[in-house]
Amino acid sequence: MAKAPIPGVAKTRLVPVLGSAGAARLQERFITATVETALAAGDVTLWAAPDETHPVFRRLPPQVRLARQVGGDLGERMHAAVAAARAPVVVIGTDCPALTAGHLGSVIDLLRDGIDAVVAPAEDGGYVLIGLNRPVPALFQGIAWSTSAVMAETRCRLGRANLSWREPFRLWDVDQPEDLDRMRVAQLGHLLAA
Repeated sequence: MAKAPIPGVAKTRLVPVLGSAGAARLQERFITATVETALAAGDVTLWAAPDETHPVFRRLPPQVRLARQVGGDLGERMHAAVAAARAPVVVIGTDCPALTAGHLGSVIDLLRDGIDAVVAPAEDGGYVLIGLNRPVPALFQGIAWSTSAVMAETRCRLGRANLSWREPFRLWDVDQPEDLDRMRVAQLGHLLAA
């Protein structure tokens, strides 16, 4: 799932450090890097917002299917992507440059082994991916997205739905200015180059 790299709309919490154009450039690099990572692990549908017509989306490799995000909040859009996919499905965003094809492969393996859900917690209390063997609307409805309570609430809902799940790794995403320094330390600074 990706938001188009539009200045003033993409990565807005990084605008004070990078400027609107710089934050949009970073979003474009994140999209490209995430698609490369995902393609190394399997088939890819990029669910684009506000739609799939942005030139960055159109320049992606031809094997990437493009679709427009539908629904209201993030949860509705994520559920729509899961419901439209062939199971197993893994939903990721573009703001976790530390995510590798190996991570994605391990998630797919768990799902193929019969685990109902796989979630990779983010250090900020959210998650960087969710994988499912079937759509589960309750995992996406009424969540206070972009808060530190997302992962805890997701765990509660997984338990209430009697789903088996695994959390095979924990990663960090890039939301705040201090995350840019972390990218440099993690040898991901090439994504920040002007």
